[in-house]
Amino acid sequence: MNQILKFFLLLILLTGSKSWAQKKILVAKTTTDNIIIDGKFNELSWKAAPVAGDFVMFQPDNGKPIDSTKRTEVHILYDNEAVYIAAVMNDDQPKKILKEITQRDNVGTADVFGVFINGFNDGQQDFQFFVSASGVQMDRLATEDGAVAPDNFSQDFSWDAIWDSKTVITESGWAVEMKIPYAALRFSKENVQTWGLNFYRSIRRDRQHYTWSPIDSEIRSTRNQNGILEGIENVKTSTRLFFIPYSSYYYEENESGSATKFKAGMDIKYGINDSFTLDAILVPDFGQTRFDNVILNLSPFEQEFAENRPFFTEGTDLFNKGALLYSRRIGGAPRFTPQDLDTANETVTEIPNTVNLLNAVKISGRTKKGLGIGVLNAVTERTYATIENTATGARRRGVVEPLTNYNLLVLDQRFNQNSSVTLVNASTFREGNYRDANVAGLIFDLNTKENAYNLSGDFKYSAINTGQNYEGFKTSVNFEKTSGKYRYTIFGKYISADYDINDLGIGFQTDYHNIYADFSYRILNPTKTFNTFRTDMKSSLELENTTGRIQDNFINVSAEGNSRQNDYYKFLIQLNPLESFDFYQPRSSGRFSYVPRSVTSLFVFSSNYNNTLALDINPSVKMYDESGRIDYGFFISPRYRINDKILLIYGFNYFRSMNDRGYVASDATDIYYAQRDIKTITSELSGKLALNNKMTINLTTRYYWSFSDNHAFFTLEDTGYLSPTAFGSNVDENFNVWNFDLSYAWWFAPASQISILYRNNASDYRNVIERNLTNNLKNLFADNLNNIFSISFRYYIDYNSAKRWF
Repeated sequence: MNQILKFFLLLILLTGSKSWAQKKILVAKTTTDNIIIDGKFNELSWKAAPVAGDFVMFQPDNGKPIDSTKRTEVHILYDNEAVYIAAVMNDDQPKKILKEITQRDNVGTADVFGVFINGFNDGQQDFQFFVSASGVQMDRLATEDGAVAPDNFSQDFSWDAIWDSKTVITESGWAVEMKIPYAALRFSKENVQTWGLNFYRSIRRDRQHYTWSPIDSEIRSTRNQNGILEGIENVKTSTRLFFIPYSSYYYEENESGSATKFKAGMDIKYGINDSFTLDAILVPDFGQTRFDNVILNLSPFEQEFAENRPFFTEGTDLFNKGALLYSRRIGGAPRFTPQDLDTANETVTEIPNTVNLLNAVKISGRTKKGLGIGVLNAVTERTYATIENTATGARRRGVVEPLTNYNLLVLDQRFNQNSSVTLVNASTFREGNYRDANVAGLIFDLNTKENAYNLSGDFKYSAINTGQNYEGFKTSVNFEKTSGKYRYTIFGKYISADYDINDLGIGFQTDYHNIYADFSYRILNPTKTFNTFRTDMKSSLELENTTGRIQDNFINVSAEGNSRQNDYYKFLIQLNPLESFDFYQPRSSGRFSYVPRSVTSLFVFSSNYNNTLALDINPSVKMYDESGRIDYGFFISPRYRINDKILLIYGFNYFRSMNDRGYVASDATDIYYAQRDIKTITSELSGKLALNNKMTINLTTRYYWSFSDNHAFFTLEDTGYLSPTAFGSNVDENFNVWNFDLSYAWWFAPASQISILYRNNASDYRNVIERNLTNNLKNLFADNLNNIFSISFRYYIDYNSAKRWF
């Protein structure tokens, strides 16, 4: 470890001689005009505002000046309330400007203009505001590398600010006018402000991305390559206090009857100071969040679900440091069996699907000196299941989830504009004598001055109190070359057997160590064949700690790129050349099962979405060194953009596993495996009808069918190999799921929405394989369909505007 640190410090001193490009500077002008956001720029102040021009391509031909026929000019004004942006984007073919209408925060197939603002000019966090040529707003907090194009969805698009914009299509191109109130930004109290600034423009039909201040794509970090905004003086930070009251009505009907429910509550956002914001959720309502894509889970691990609740997705970049937060733990399914259950005479008959969230609060922000602080606290209520006496039929309640308090603290110190050291602590406290947990982590991410090399890693420690306490740890180190055409990574980690983050986080495998390396080559400018191209070679070896047996191993080679026609291709072949052992499939500590060698190949094709009709295809196959054992599947998804308002996307996924071998049951003496055939079909349809840029109708449907047909049984030996056995129980599985969402959304005011949702869903699980699709659908919908109709109203109130009402 010391040698690695010395090597890294030497690189800091010796790395490259490449000079940074001179940052562009723009001076904002103050105005006393009443700026009307209409896209016409009629106010006299605009004529005196300096021009930001001479845009430079970011992708695909990095560094190429924008063509004179696409000349782009931007002006900035400011007053005591907001900053104003006027952008004129010339285009020699204005009729070909793409302008698909989408929901807010969805780019779609459209040209886009954006402004990036960093009020502290520290290269740490950009507030980014985008407007498409159709007038659709997008905004996000950008804290990760590569945050330039708005179709980079690794960034936090769940953040919504209150700002105004207007676009106009002209004879020579298009124009946009924007008003960004100070309440939507973060900056210091200095009389003279110096902000980080960049402007962005995409020309969708050519898939070209431009910025005002040039960004070198050889350097992974992009935020610290912004230009400079000067001239803003004597402005005060607005009171950042927002109230978001809501009310919701639900009507639900199924074979058990019908019920209605009304909810009302409020979210509060308060700017504690220039840097920190408090978010509080009172009487939460998540009834209209997207449904989960539930599957037939034959693995030894729980299924991980995406977070769809706005409170837990918005502004969570700090809370994701260290990967110790899996927010679906908060208000997820109950995880305990009633402690007073008489297993001989009682059985649990009804368990709630989720635990109610009572309240949640988070405080987050970053000081001028780069210290980010995040605090998250959430409380869930005591939850009961119904217990029935098998002899008398008497019923009572039993606790399946006690009153629980979840806490997360993050301290993230950034320095040199591109490096950080982070301390994270996650704790879970439950009332009574239930399980408590605490996990702490130290994470470092160090980059050389020119962002050519990176050294990162972590050390995490977990302590679980269950009456029989246990502790564990995880550590890792990663060294990476992060610039240029040729890049590489060397990574290693060690996880102890008792490392456990599953009270507030999610983790699957423990008790192993591994080493990983990859080498990649990419083009930085287009060639005759490709706009972008990259090839990777990766290798990994994973060993179980106790036995030293190989747990996983692979070598893979891949190549991917976008053609000059902007079609995407990827090919991958992976070898698992060594026999390995699975220490999780047996569901028993200390046991393991043999995994044969294998080879996997896949191909991905995605045609240019600019076309009216586009297509995604992904076939794959995996062959094992075991007689008759093979996995194969394919995914196909056509999409048809009828016009700028209507888009239809269909996806069909077929997967087949022949002669798979996996766990099916166990008793006091033996663990039983089955040789089985697995078939899975997933069919999805989504559609969008945009009535205008603030009003859309959306359709999302999903049908999922999977079965596991067992046709030979084995006993797992202590050696990890299988021996044939007789097994009398029926452990076949047949699972169907249906989801249908039809919604109407109207953004009737900034960040304010009325939404109407009709949802129906059904699921059917049985131990009899039904191979006929029609019969599966009959079983699925027979007395099994749940219908929900709901209306939700949310209104975003800015204190600065509301006080004028009185």
